[in-house]
Amino acid sequence: MIPLPAISASTPHWAQALLHPRSVALVGISDDMAKTAARPLAFLRRAGFAGRIYPVNPSRPAVQGEPAFPSLSALPEVPDHAFILTGTQAAIAAVEECGRLGIPVATILAGGFSEAGLEGAANEMRLNEVARRHGVRVLGPSSIGVANLNEKLILTANAAFAEPDLPVGSVFVGSHSGSLIGALLSRGKARGVGFAGLVSVGAESDLSMGEICAATLDDPQITGYLLFIETMRHADTLQAFALQAAQRGKPVAAYKLGRSPEAAELAVSHTGALAGADDIADTFLRECGIARVESFEGLIDILPLLQHLPSGPRHRPPTVGVVTTTGGGAAMAVDQLAIRGVSVVAPSEETRERLAAAGVDGGHGRIIDLTLAGTRYDVMKATLDVMLTAPEFDLVLATVGSSARFQPDLAVKPLVDTARTHERPFAAFVVPDAPDALLHLTAAGIPNFRSPETCGDVIAAAFSRCAPRPDLPLLPASDSVSGPARMLDEAEAYDLFRSVGVRHAPVAVVAPGTDIPELPFPYPVVAKVLDANIAHKTDAGGVVLGIQDRDALARAIEDIRQTVEARRPGTRVSRILVQPMLRGLGEVLIGLRRDPQVGPIVILAAGGVFTELYHDRALRLAPVDRNGALAMIQEVRAMEIFVGYRGKPRGDLDALANAIVAVSRLATLSDQVVLDAEINPVLILPEGVVAVDALVRVAEPAR
Repeated sequence: MIPLPAISASTPHWAQALLHPRSVALVGISDDMAKTAARPLAFLRRAGFAGRIYPVNPSRPAVQGEPAFPSLSALPEVPDHAFILTGTQAAIAAVEECGRLGIPVATILAGGFSEAGLEGAANEMRLNEVARRHGVRVLGPSSIGVANLNEKLILTANAAFAEPDLPVGSVFVGSHSGSLIGALLSRGKARGVGFAGLVSVGAESDLSMGEICAATLDDPQITGYLLFIETMRHADTLQAFALQAAQRGKPVAAYKLGRSPEAAELAVSHTGALAGADDIADTFLRECGIARVESFEGLIDILPLLQHLPSGPRHRPPTVGVVTTTGGGAAMAVDQLAIRGVSVVAPSEETRERLAAAGVDGGHGRIIDLTLAGTRYDVMKATLDVMLTAPEFDLVLATVGSSARFQPDLAVKPLVDTARTHERPFAAFVVPDAPDALLHLTAAGIPNFRSPETCGDVIAAAFSRCAPRPDLPLLPASDSVSGPARMLDEAEAYDLFRSVGVRHAPVAVVAPGTDIPELPFPYPVVAKVLDANIAHKTDAGGVVLGIQDRDALARAIEDIRQTVEARRPGTRVSRILVQPMLRGLGEVLIGLRRDPQVGPIVILAAGGVFTELYHDRALRLAPVDRNGALAMIQEVRAMEIFVGYRGKPRGDLDALANAIVAVSRLATLSDQVVLDAEINPVLILPEGVVAVDALVRVAEPAR
């Protein structure tokens, strides 16, 4: 086998074969140019790929005017990379042939695997077994291919790569969707954005998005990454890649599908409803230092801003200063920033004085409005020079009006010249349809937007990006826990929470039909059905509050027994849990959920029966330390009532932080796997906090 180029000492052999091959085989290449399977050969030839290309088609002696080989075994050399364009069963056979010959990597276009029901799952199991047995790394299945534009490797069946004169840049793209790499390519070209490489990872039966991106980190021609994510499978390799990218100062941005409430996974606990799949993905991406945009266009536009805007901790909310030559255009941008929590602030008096000294009259409002004079180069340039040295702005946004369409060079020249002399970040929103003006800004490295929505999206996402947690819990190769699970009853749940340091209300357990014992706490009390199979006791009629004495308790216990057994036929109520009626300054929820893809998550939320309605919560990967817990408390709006809001008593938020840390430690128990754990409510007291209800689900130990 001809040795591969030494891209980097740390680059895996399979990655060199995938992205930097000297020879490729096209297995099942078609002679019919109307077919998807014909494209890779045409694309490679048109791009001028310098390596050797071997068409493989057992049905034809020639394909697209080139000699074809009947099989991989008939080739004059062992190629570095096989792009398999056949159907499902033939693709599995081709991977097996790759293994026998020593071909290190194969890309599979075909579907018919895990997405295709039981038969497809069996196909994928067979594919994985064949690949592992022979040591072949697989990209796909359902991968539309890979491109390395620096080396003119267009090894893809995506029709968008028929685009001529593809701009080469420094951005690497990883996508679960094959069609989306083509969409990014064509949209990027229209915006003057070039790419170093693009890869469609497909179903990730073997090679994952994170693993492939990590293999490119030491490539000096790659400065940033864009990810199109459909699922969080292989979160461990995505996390490892993101941490290494942050260490190298290479920003990562992602667009992830699944923001709709319909995508959230329902669960038995409030925690499950509050921490749906997308909420967990959002938390995971944020804590890995990956900026998440809401819009596909924002994914294209965000990297230049990330490369200018540091991701370190902020001691105050981010602020934006706006200068505009169009009042209406600026108002649209301000609106979009405001609804995403980004403040547009007015210049300070000192900044206004400096503007006046430079001959600029920007009015007295929140924004600097140059509508009447903004097309003058000297006015806009002087304004930007002042604003970019003003300490009150973390970012300056220049909003450019109609002149950008018919005088694109003139309209953006002051911005382009400013970029040469200032390192402070600034961006531009071009209001009219002015593609030439946007190209000028892109060429100058100035982040720019053509819609107010994208402007707000990108700036908010860039400000939301933070450096990865220094104590980020690293995911194992697979954190999913399969097999049987069981619910603990409330008394057992209290024992578990107490073991990690969470205080709970005193309890007594009484059997219906027996004499009421002397309670170790005073009346009034609450009585609750104690049954591991009844998670929501109120719904089952299993709770009575405000019980004043022993006789009332006996009646309440009998009422609970009759009501629960009537509402849940087949249930026998054998135990009742009794607790004192406690009152606090307010209620919160603390929960833990073990997600099968990204691992354990801890959540803090407004508590009580309206928890899901409020949706006021903060999430972190578990476990968290005290600083992380305090940050969660600051994120939940309901916590404001516990800091002495409008003269109200102060709650013990230090004790709440300790309780959050303690609950998060359930994720690390060595003797038990906690799948879900929830205290709802936790009562906040002037001194301390106390749990008054608990729900826990654990994995059954392996037999």
